[in-house]
Amino acid sequence: MTETPQTHTPPPPHGADSAYAPYKPRSPEYRLAADALRGLRQDLFTDAFAYRPLPRMAVDGPITRRLRGRLREYASWTPHAMIAAAGFFTLVISSTTHGGGNLGLLVGLFALAPVVLTLARPVLAFWASMAATLIGTVLGGDSGDWPWPPGAFVSHLVVLAVVAIRTRPRTAAWMWVLTGVYGFFAESLFGWGHYSTNTGPMLTVSALVLLAVTIWHIRREAEQEVTAQQTVTAHERSRRTLLEERTTIARELHDVVAHHMSVVAIQAEAAPYRVENPPPELERAFATIRENAVAALTELRRVLGVVRAEDYEAPDAPQPTLADLDALLANVRDAGLDAGKTVTGAVRELPQGVELSAYRIVQEALSNTLRHAPGASARVEIGYVLGGLGLRIVNGPPPEPSLVKPSPGAGHGITGMRERVSMLNGEMTAGRTDEGGYEVTVFLPVPATSEGDA
Repeated sequence: MTETPQTHTPPPPHGADSAYAPYKPRSPEYRLAADALRGLRQDLFTDAFAYRPLPRMAVDGPITRRLRGRLREYASWTPHAMIAAAGFFTLVISSTTHGGGNLGLLVGLFALAPVVLTLARPVLAFWASMAATLIGTVLGGDSGDWPWPPGAFVSHLVVLAVVAIRTRPRTAAWMWVLTGVYGFFAESLFGWGHYSTNTGPMLTVSALVLLAVTIWHIRREAEQEVTAQQTVTAHERSRRTLLEERTTIARELHDVVAHHMSVVAIQAEAAPYRVENPPPELERAFATIRENAVAALTELRRVLGVVRAEDYEAPDAPQPTLADLDALLANVRDAGLDAGKTVTGAVRELPQGVELSAYRIVQEALSNTLRHAPGASARVEIGYVLGGLGLRIVNGPPPEPSLVKPSPGAGHGITGMRERVSMLNGEMTAGRTDEGGYEVTVFLPVPATSEGDA
């Protein structure tokens, strides 16, 4: 047996530790500090000159949506107007605290510039505020407060608040830290000759402002997430209802078509025995009809049978038709709905799918009236026309006052009606009437058949 020789990696030569330094594991503290410095560089240096114009305010709020015309357009400029008002306020304070005149106006303009700059370049506005504070302090002389004169104090607070609103909380935190660093060095190096220093109040007030802005950010993100989840939930609920309705329709169609195909197969098998001495061609034709009917029935059950759930049981009673509407109306009258029926045109037997869909549409419309307009009256109009069947179910407004309160619903009944109408290539409209009620109008086309086809 041969033994595999083991190889040993020689240690790095003396003085080569620097070449292996990048491969040494870093401590969590080091990685945390590196990530923090990387965020500082990205937020306050790399994006300092990023152009981010302040967007106009949305006017879909509870108050702004009631405005009309130019008032609604003007309302969208509310954030810009508020920043302009804050800048004018800082201009007035800075000018008056420095004795007015040209010097006071110049110092006031230095305090105004960073506030105006937040409209286009918010991060750059912070650096401009720091520089303007220093320049204004040097030009204005001793105003009693160091290192934040009154105008610069207000201007810097406004800039911090606006930038915190327009950027991420991490950026606002870095700005607050740099504000404290500037105040600490300014007080340590030059604050000995001044009557009072105000870095402490600046940090306290700015921390409260940034905390309020951060809470606002968190609340807005939570509301957006909840709204998005509600939208997704409503979409999924509507989609699930639509699929359930389609499954129900597929089950009913399966029963209807399977019944007719079974009848065709039985009649094709029995037809040759009803004729004495039928010719061979006729027997073969009926045999072919029966074979095709049985094959179609088998394929139909294989394809559509998958929509049946394991706990689904086929109804023992036949599917309802328009002939059963009187029993349906009697049932809703017992529930307290004053419902009537009007039939126009020549009553005739329609295809079973049309009869079933029409019955279900009327049933759902009357159920909606019971839920949403208790105590109202309803009327069902059925029109037999040459090209199909017309339905109109209309109800009046609920009486005032009403002892029975409307029952809230998810609006899935209308979705089911539209699905049935779409399946039959029909048309449907649904909406409120001028009297305060609700109306559903449906037309279901029925192909005309000649006597020979019949």
